[in-house]
Amino acid sequence: MIHYYVSFDNPLTFYLQVQMTFEVAATAPQALELQLPAWRPGRYELQNFAQKVQRVVAEDAATNEVLPLRKLTKDRWQVSGAAGRTVRVRYNFYAHQMDAGGSWLDESQLYINGVQCFMYVEGRQAETCQLQLALPEGWQIACGLPQSAPNTLQARNFDELVDAPLIASPTLVQQTYAVQGIPFSIWVQGECAPDWPRLLRDFAAFSQEQLALFGGFPVQDYHFLNQILPYKHYHGVEHMNSTVIVLGPAELLMTEGLYKELLGVSCHELFHTWNIKSIRPAEMQPYDFTRENYFRTCFIAEGITTYYGEYLLARAGVRTAEQYFAELNIVLRKHYDDYGRYNLSLADASMDLWLDGYKPGVPDRKVSVYHKGALVALLLDLTLRRLSHHQRSLDDVMRRLYEEFGLTGIGYTEDDYLRIVTEVAGRDMHTYFDKFIYGTAPLEEPLDKALSFVGCTLHLEPNVSVAEGVFGFRSVVKNERTEVTDILPGSPAAAALTVDDEIVAVNGRRVDMNLQSLLNDHAASYEISVFRQNRLLTVTLTGQPGQQFWPKYTVEKLAEPTPEQQASFREWLKQEF
Repeated sequence: MIHYYVSFDNPLTFYLQVQMTFEVAATAPQALELQLPAWRPGRYELQNFAQKVQRVVAEDAATNEVLPLRKLTKDRWQVSGAAGRTVRVRYNFYAHQMDAGGSWLDESQLYINGVQCFMYVEGRQAETCQLQLALPEGWQIACGLPQSAPNTLQARNFDELVDAPLIASPTLVQQTYAVQGIPFSIWVQGECAPDWPRLLRDFAAFSQEQLALFGGFPVQDYHFLNQILPYKHYHGVEHMNSTVIVLGPAELLMTEGLYKELLGVSCHELFHTWNIKSIRPAEMQPYDFTRENYFRTCFIAEGITTYYGEYLLARAGVRTAEQYFAELNIVLRKHYDDYGRYNLSLADASMDLWLDGYKPGVPDRKVSVYHKGALVALLLDLTLRRLSHHQRSLDDVMRRLYEEFGLTGIGYTEDDYLRIVTEVAGRDMHTYFDKFIYGTAPLEEPLDKALSFVGCTLHLEPNVSVAEGVFGFRSVVKNERTEVTDILPGSPAAAALTVDDEIVAVNGRRVDMNLQSLLNDHAASYEISVFRQNRLLTVTLTGQPGQQFWPKYTVEKLAEPTPEQQASFREWLKQEF
C-alpha cells in the first residue's frame, strides 16, 4: 500500500505539506522513480503541475536518513538507495487555484484535486492507496472515496485516488436523494442559500432520465461537489463517481441565470460518468500521465455530452422547450461566430485540444469539439429518429457503447463508433462522417432538414450591427480606445483593417463610444482613421452589397407544423409542441 498524508501549517501561505510513504522490497532495484502527473483527465492539455511543487526530499522513514534524489525531467524524480527501506517522500504543494480542476487552501477549507499534487511510484500505480488528512476539529470531508477511519480515505489504485477530488471544511452542507436505489449526494461549500426542495427535485429528474437512457450506472454512489463562490465563475470537471462544479456569485445561485448554469453543468458532468469515465477511448486505456494522450474522438466525449447535457433537462421536464432552445441557440452562435469551422475538422480538433484547444488561438484556425460536436450529435440523433420513425436514436448508440465498452473496460476506437452508428442507423453512414466529422461541410442545410422532422427550423436573421453584419469586423472599447478584435476572411474589413487597429475617426469624426452610429448612415464607403503600430493611417472601408456577415442562427418551431411533425417533437423532447 502507498500511504499519503496531507497537512498544512499556515493556510495563509497556500502551501500544503504532502508526505508519501511506501515500502521497497530488498530485492528491488536500488533506484526507483517518482512521477507527478503532467495533465488531468477532463482537460486534454499539458498543465505541468510540477511548477506548484516546492522542495522535494526523500528519506528513510525509520532512520530519517536522507536518500539521494535526482530530478530526471520537469516532473520526474529518481530516488537511489531505496531497496529494503521504508521510503518517505516529502514536498510542499502550492494550493492556490480555485476552479473545478484545481486545489485550494485557506482558513475556511481544504480543496484537493489529487491529480495535481500526488506522485506515484513508477510501476506501482495498481497498488492500493490510503490518504490521511490532518484537519482541524469539526471539519468534515466531501469525497467519492470511502472513509476507513476518521479523516482517512481508501483507494484501490492511483487512478482512483487522483480521480476523487475532496473538499474538507467545517461549513460543508450535504443533501441526498436516491434514484433506482443509488444514493446521490449534493455537497455545497460556500455562503449561499439553495432552494433544496427544488434542487433535489430537479436533480432527481435528470438523474432518472440518464439512468433510464443507459439502463444502469457504472458506480455505487455519486457526489456533486459544489464550490459556490462570492464572485462570478463557471467551471465543472467530471470524475468517476463525482464532479466538482465551481459557480458564482453565490447570492445569485437560485436566480434563473445562474440556476440554469448549475442545472446544465450538473447534467453534463453526470453524463460523463458513462461517456468518458466508463466509455473511454482506447488511447486512454490506461491514462498515461506523463505525456499527451492523443485521441480523435473528443467530439464523442465532449460533443455528445454537451448535446445531452441540455437536451436531457428538457426531456426530463426540468426545463421547457423554449428554455432548451435558448441554450441551443447559444451553441449555434458560438459555432457560427468562428470561421475556423471551414478550416479544421472535428476529428482533427480533437487532436488539437493538446495544442491550443482551450485558448482562443490564432484567428479562424479551429472548430470547437464542444459546440460543433453538440450540433453534429443533434443532427445524428434526429437523423436516426427520422430513418427509424423514432424506433432508434442516439440513445441506442450510447447504450451500445456502454454495453460493449463501458461495462467491459475495453477502450473504443473511431471504427467502433462508426460501426455502431451504422448498425443503429441500418444504413451506410460514411457520408455523415466524411462531411461532418472528418470534413468541414456546412451544417445549415442538413440541420434545417433534420429539425423539420420535429416541426422546427433553423431560422436565419441578419446581424444588426453594421460593423459586424455589413463590414465583417468586431471591436471593443478598452480604456476609451476602440480596438479591432476580430475580422472575418473575405469581408470588406479584411481589405482595410487589421486586428489591434485603434479606430480613432470615421469620415473625420472622432470615435468615442459611437462607432456603430457613425457607420450607420448607409454610405457606400467610409474613411477610417486608425492607429496601427503607433502610426496614424486612413483607410477606406467599402461595403459589398448583398453580402452579410456573422448572421444569427436560431432554432424555432414552425408556425404551422403537421400533425406528424408535432408527434415527432413529442417523441424527441417528451413535451407538447
